[in-house]
Amino acid sequence: MKTKILIVAAHPDDEVLGCFGTVARLIKQGYEAHTLILGEGKTSRDNKRDTDLKKDELQILNKEIITANKLIGIDKIFTQNFPDNRFDSIDLIDIIKAIESVKNEIKPDIIFTHYKDDLNIDHQITYNAVITATRPIKGESVKEIYSFEILSSTEWAYPQSFSPDTFFDISDTLELKIKAMGEYASELREFPHPRSLKGIEINAVNRGMQVGLTYAEAFRCVRRIR
Repeated sequence: MKTKILIVAAHPDDEVLGCFGTVARLIKQGYEAHTLILGEGKTSRDNKRDTDLKKDELQILNKEIITANKLIGIDKIFTQNFPDNRFDSIDLIDIIKAIESVKNEIKPDIIFTHYKDDLNIDHQITYNAVITATRPIKGESVKEIYSFEILSSTEWAYPQSFSPDTFFDISDTLELKIKAMGEYASELREFPHPRSLKGIEINAVNRGMQVGLTYAEAFRCVRRIR
């Protein structure tokens, strides 16, 4: 039986930035991977949430989600429509239930999700919802949970700092990660913005140097049952 992975991300492109090098590597090794994206990803850029106003942009973004995820071999892609950068306006139980629904369908062994102290409020709430949805009770399928970093969010949460304890060698899959991020044309920024293709490569070099690798992705292990 294949080991199953579920990525739980707040916004489109978070899944790529956070863990696509690692997940692409694990898929190549025979793992099965799925993605859940909770937020719609666009409407926070206006003073008032209006999905009709952003209809065309949201359609483009939804196509980018599919293309980017299929590029590395993600099996199923699940999306919700929680308001971008307004997760704190939603009852936490509704976000937990959305995660539980997908978790109960997939029954993942491993979850990759956000870091609890990110600058972005949606990332913080996603982390809390994941931890609640995967309470370690008898019968829980999830045995490993890892928090990833998101460029232009995790490193901007001063004075908090992300101190990883788990590193994956992505020397053979960084190119796939960058190619997947390239599919998110509507979300990319120009260097020196961290959320740029060059920024992604530089971060992979930095994380790799910390552990003697050429390129790496770094995580905080939240829970691992062996």
